[in-house]
Amino acid sequence: MLLRPILLGLTLIASLSSYAAAPKSGTDLFNLSRIWNVTFNFSSNQWSSIKPGEVQGGRFGGRPGNGAPAMGPGNFIAPGLLNALDSDHNGVLTQGEVTKTFERWAVEWDTRKSGLLNADDLRAGLNKALSQPGGPGGGGGGPGLQARAGGRNGISGASGIDFKFVEGQLTFEETDLPRVAVRYKGNGTYMDARNTEKKSLKVDLNAFTKKQKIAGLSKLNFHNNITDPGWMNEPLGHQLYRDAGVPAPRTTYARVNITVPGTWTNAYFGLYSIVENPDSAWAEDRFGTKNGAIFKPVTRALFNYQGEDWAKYQQIYDPKTTLTEEQKRRVLDFSKLITQADDEELARRLPEFLEIDPFARYLAVTVWLSSTDSILTIGQNYLVYLHPKTQRFHFAPWDLDRAFGNFFFPSPEELSIREAWNSDNRFLERVMKVEGVRKAYLGAMEEFQKNIFQPTRLAAQVNALAKLLRPAIQMESSEAASRFDSVVADKPTPPTQETAQDRPQGGFGRRSPPPIKSFTLARHRSVADQLAGKSQGKPLSGGPGGPGGRGGRGGPGGNFGPGNFIGPVLLTAADLDADGFINRKEMLTLGAKWFSEWDRKGTGNVTQEDLATGLNLLLPRPNFGTEGR
Repeated sequence: MLLRPILLGLTLIASLSSYAAAPKSGTDLFNLSRIWNVTFNFSSNQWSSIKPGEVQGGRFGGRPGNGAPAMGPGNFIAPGLLNALDSDHNGVLTQGEVTKTFERWAVEWDTRKSGLLNADDLRAGLNKALSQPGGPGGGGGGPGLQARAGGRNGISGASGIDFKFVEGQLTFEETDLPRVAVRYKGNGTYMDARNTEKKSLKVDLNAFTKKQKIAGLSKLNFHNNITDPGWMNEPLGHQLYRDAGVPAPRTTYARVNITVPGTWTNAYFGLYSIVENPDSAWAEDRFGTKNGAIFKPVTRALFNYQGEDWAKYQQIYDPKTTLTEEQKRRVLDFSKLITQADDEELARRLPEFLEIDPFARYLAVTVWLSSTDSILTIGQNYLVYLHPKTQRFHFAPWDLDRAFGNFFFPSPEELSIREAWNSDNRFLERVMKVEGVRKAYLGAMEEFQKNIFQPTRLAAQVNALAKLLRPAIQMESSEAASRFDSVVADKPTPPTQETAQDRPQGGFGRRSPPPIKSFTLARHRSVADQLAGKSQGKPLSGGPGGPGGRGGRGGPGGNFGPGNFIGPVLLTAADLDADGFINRKEMLTLGAKWFSEWDRKGTGNVTQEDLATGLNLLLPRPNFGTEGR
């Protein structure tokens, strides 16, 4: 649905008539009891320049143009599948390579030696095949979202989309800031906002004018909340972490208007959340020092030792501060410990590197929120801080629009508290086997169940925010207000017109995210039963009858990964007799059929681009969040 800007009319004038002085401190700025008024002014050239273009070398096949690249699950899966099928490693596929690999898979994935493959076999086999070294993410860590060296990480960054800063003017309440730097931001949220003008924004206040700040801060993040029909996941999620003693960023809200001469005059772009930037000001407020190293990792193989060359770690850990040699050394030494130490040494030396209790609190909230778009699965959307005095690592959350069960896992309310991460996540698997960490984690879960996780407490927060937010949401559109009302009333939100017509069931996201109230009620009940030993919950990596739980196949084959999406499609396409199983002949037939479809030019060779295009025709388009709006 395209943005329908609302010009500054009587209703908007009435709602914005009470402008105030800009906040003087972070405490003034970050509160959930008011909405700030913000206006951006750009020239026509500045506004056209903010649109991103493609940078060559993108992993997932982005397209230049109007900022809406051709994108789908095929772009994400194609690199790993090409690596798995390309036996001579020349970068293109022949029919022989495809059919021979499919035939080999029919044998290798048949762990029961029955001559037949079921859906679980296909999911597990594909997850393993697409997680081999040399595939996306490398090192057996599964699909990765690292960009080329020096680029942005995440799915849009890895696809070659770069955002650049442009100059603009910002008015924050009554305060004018004449020269600021503004760019788009986000990955999944950017992809789902591609058909709207309401993109998330990052603002650097002193890029052109030094020491220019708002509330003592030089950077602000404006998040569009497009994945969240209730506009509350990020603010309430971050608040829950802070209530747990985790140094999560602070949040507030803003009505954002944009003026571009000849295009818009005070056009209302909508309600945004403002999220504190994880920088030296954040570190000083949380840890009492501006020093220390801040990382924003993107990897499913956190603290995996890859040798002594820091260049192999730079992109993965995406440091937000200039690192000293000592700080780099600390990352390498911790990686050695996680990767090479035996269980006894790890348990003994872990407290030298990791703040145990703070980490336990961070993980307890992450798991309770079923925030699987995180360290638990894809390996993104979290911060790691290395304290300059203790030389120990702290963890904090980032980008919580997918919290409260709004991502991937089909039954987020029942997510296991003991198996809430992929079983090939070496860092979490090893750390959580250390008795002191496990005890602290379960202790934090029990403590929080009695206080900050109480459903009535969270429901009251929803109700209080609803009164504040609804007028600003109604100004965006009546459809947005209707979906918001459904969330507050604890009813499932219906799909938008675009979602219903353009996004089939399945793919990369839930069609309708659970309302916060019903999620927290069911989640509290499930966690209580798990802590009491009445239930095991639902493991992320499968379990009895599931795709490769820790007690089953284990290893990379039993993990949440691309096989969970392509596996069911492969089964449907290959199962010619519709008996729910695939035999060797059916696999061979499908391999030949798919190669013919991928070889659209009839050259006898299939490139990665051909493979991505073919897979996009086979698989449902990923739902990065448009179901939220």
